[in-house]
Amino acid sequence: MNRNVYRVMLVEDNPDHAELVRRVLQNHRIPSTIDHFADGREALDFLLGNGSGGGPPDPLPDVMLLDLRLTRVDGLEVLKVIKEHERLRAIPVVILTSSEASRDIAAAYQRHANSYLVKPVGYEGFVELMEDLGSYWLTWNTPAPLGAVP
Repeated sequence: MNRNVYRVMLVEDNPDHAELVRRVLQNHRIPSTIDHFADGREALDFLLGNGSGGGPPDPLPDVMLLDLRLTRVDGLEVLKVIKEHERLRAIPVVILTSSEASRDIAAAYQRHANSYLVKPVGYEGFVELMEDLGSYWLTWNTPAPLGAVP
């Protein structure tokens, strides 16, 4: 997909991690807007149009970066709701978390996560991961067309 500006939905409760994601995408010269949500309930309300009288946003995010450990509604529940929703399931969801637990990895893929990435501990590793992630999901990957039926 070749677009001028990509829409990234970041669901991350750690403000330092959220700021780092923003900076890396800006410095990597990937033109993007970032919708940041600090908890799972805010993210679902945005996607489902709760409170605004509407439905899902238009355009949908090109990719969602989703932490697992969130307040109010955890990341696995957010993922489940998205992948069960007819229109939202096309959003690629990348789990971006510090958990290396095999039960979390298995649960994420059982709920149809598109990718599972463990946050590196060091700054440089995190920057490299985000640069690669941005390149793959926002420039190299070809997304499914909305409403496409195989």
